[in-house]
Amino acid sequence: MKPILQNLVEMTGHRDHLRLEVSVLSTLQALSSIVQVRALEVFSKDDVEHIRPRTWMDKGEWHSAETEAALDSASQPVAQIAALHDCIQERSPHAIATLGKGRYCMWLPLWVHEKVTSCLEIVQSRPFSAQKIDVITHVFHVYKNYQSLLDYSERDALTGLFNRKTFDEQFSRFTAPERTPSTETADTGDAAHQWLAVVDIDHFKQVNDRFGHLYGDEVLILVANILRSSFRSHDKIFRFGGEEFVVLLRSTSLPTAHKVFNRFRKNVEDYYFPQVGQVTVSVGFVSTAHGSPVEILGQADQALYFAKENGRNQVRYYNDLVAEGHLQTKISNDDVELF
Repeated sequence: MKPILQNLVEMTGHRDHLRLEVSVLSTLQALSSIVQVRALEVFSKDDVEHIRPRTWMDKGEWHSAETEAALDSASQPVAQIAALHDCIQERSPHAIATLGKGRYCMWLPLWVHEKVTSCLEIVQSRPFSAQKIDVITHVFHVYKNYQSLLDYSERDALTGLFNRKTFDEQFSRFTAPERTPSTETADTGDAAHQWLAVVDIDHFKQVNDRFGHLYGDEVLILVANILRSSFRSHDKIFRFGGEEFVVLLRSTSLPTAHKVFNRFRKNVEDYYFPQVGQVTVSVGFVSTAHGSPVEILGQADQALYFAKENGRNQVRYYNDLVAEGHLQTKISNDDVELF
């Protein structure tokens, strides 16, 4: 019992979802007869629920999947795992199945906002006793409750999107594979890049002034919902405050980025907002390949404000505006900014 309590103390000391996930897996791995523990990601691909390994141990070290979920060759339809599929359909707290002689598996789905986003998979060398199931379930509930607290601290209270204070850490993880010291502009061809867009609701002050803050808040919530439905689950969406949002778009070519951001803009334009009617947004975006988060945000902001000052309800790409002479590149030199 003492090692479990020590692991639980360590687990609740983390302020990061990935470290928390590794910590709960380590806690379960330390239990007797456990052969393997993994965290599995559940995601939708072509309207079919799939599952893939997200965090696991190999040769004594923990590993986490970096590839896009939908492209991961290790993924498989949830329906192929009958016990887990039935567990999710019936909203059962866990599923248990025999994989073969000396291999018994238990799955514990994690529900977030009425949807399964991941599950823990535990394999051991003997059948699960009632006492073992009880211990594992209680460890899982501690993990789930603490994860909910972390999630609450990272989310904007009104829209449920990531909040501003989570941006720097998310940005670093999001762009890690692509960061280079080069100062060249992003490839304008079909090469995949990561992109950052700043989104601003046009004339939002007029909405608040004319209809009141209650309807203004409803517009913010509805725009947040359109953002969620317009982008993939592994893209990151933040509310930076007021009527401004930030989107991190992953592994996409420039033409596709244009298409995706304009599709979102059109989705907002075509949506009827109760009482308010039509609402539009302006978007400025840039590649995240070069520069610090502050520099990249600044470039996207420049593109956004050009869009707002030149008609609104449009998407503008920073590098195009620089090439056309509408904006000047800003070069950072220690504490001095050169234009």
